[in-house]
Amino acid sequence: MDGMAQLSLDFHENLEKEKIGKEDFEIGAFDFDAVVQKDCNIERVCNQNSLVMLSDCLTALKHIKKKSIHLIFADAPYNIGKDFGNNKDKWEDEDRYIEWCKQWIDECLRVLRDDGTMYFMTATQYMPYLDVYVSETYNVLCRIVWTYDSSGVQSKKMYGSLYEPILMINKGKKDRITFNYEEIMVEAKTGAKRKLIDYRKNPPQPYNTKKVPGNVWDFSRVRFKMKEYENHPTQKPEALLERIIKASSNKGDVVLDPFSGSFTTSAVATRLGRNAIGIDMNREYFEIGIRRTGIAHTYKGKSLVKEKKRKTNAKSKYVRE
Repeated sequence: MDGMAQLSLDFHENLEKEKIGKEDFEIGAFDFDAVVQKDCNIERVCNQNSLVMLSDCLTALKHIKKKSIHLIFADAPYNIGKDFGNNKDKWEDEDRYIEWCKQWIDECLRVLRDDGTMYFMTATQYMPYLDVYVSETYNVLCRIVWTYDSSGVQSKKMYGSLYEPILMINKGKKDRITFNYEEIMVEAKTGAKRKLIDYRKNPPQPYNTKKVPGNVWDFSRVRFKMKEYENHPTQKPEALLERIIKASSNKGDVVLDPFSGSFTTSAVATRLGRNAIGIDMNREYFEIGIRRTGIAHTYKGKSLVKEKKRKTNAKSKYVRE
């Protein structure tokens, strides 16, 4: 029996065991067993282009085959005491947090292809430490600032924080990467709008109406009344992930998010024709991933219906090793 036939058989057997309606699933062409070890004892569900795993990141990453992922987006907890419900993302000290981050960065680079790209986020106060580590060990491609407007509540003793850093990296300076600049062009507001002529060109021509974005990205944060809102306290906007996925991957590529949370990365990746692997240790978020990527509308007899709440009582997505 070939790999795809075995995958289909085993998947249908799991559906029967868990009493999940078969009409909720589609068995597709992408063989996730070629990327993730099947016998890793991790609860997982998949369809034709989305695999959702219930696990802490380091455990799951160790079961992903090396050099198998085209693009990684990692939005790990920031160690700033964010309340996820039953606990907070707070380590005993900063050194332990930094060391933990280095562990998952190393595991991500192990599974990343030589021509792959990784983007990751953390709090502004910790990014310098990780920037230095990546610069010495791997290669920094770009330092991106995601900026957004304030909610209106700001400190009166200090300037408010209105941005989060994103580091774009790869394995080495000589490694080639995917960068589809034509897929992410934005309006050129200066010269083109003023109908200026660019005399640097021969012959002189009007300024282009489109350009490649710079490294300061202005995307609104996800608000409660927005359609894409999920019950997660640190959800990232679909527009931000769409730019990353379009620029740094192609259709049919494998996109990994080891801290999936609201599963925005997987949802956008599958919509754009990529194959998504999403990992989260929280069962509530795991179920969001099943629903949001179109794998199923029910799971283990539970109807997966979107119910918007302003504050989640779910456990944090982080894990301390």
